[in-house]
Amino acid sequence: MIHRRIFSRVLTIMLLLISFLANAQQQNTESGPVNELFRSNGKIYVIVGILVIIFIGIVLFLINLDRKIGKLEDRDRNL
Repeated sequence: MIHRRIFSRVLTIMLLLISFLANAQQQNTESGPVNELFRSNGKIYVIVGILVIIFIGIVLFLINLDRKIGKLEDRDRNL
């Protein structure tokens, strides 16, 4: 139960940090040869998709790890 609270707090802090960093990076993102190249070819959606898949994978891994640790702690308490 304690791990779920800690996990939810860490996840909340990570999401707040990500949103803060995303807002800090929004300076003149419309111009530039790299951005024009990605947008003209439609590759920006591929990059965003890959980043979302990686983020979801990390979150699922952490949830699975938290469950395994919780089961080990329950088993340790019962012994």
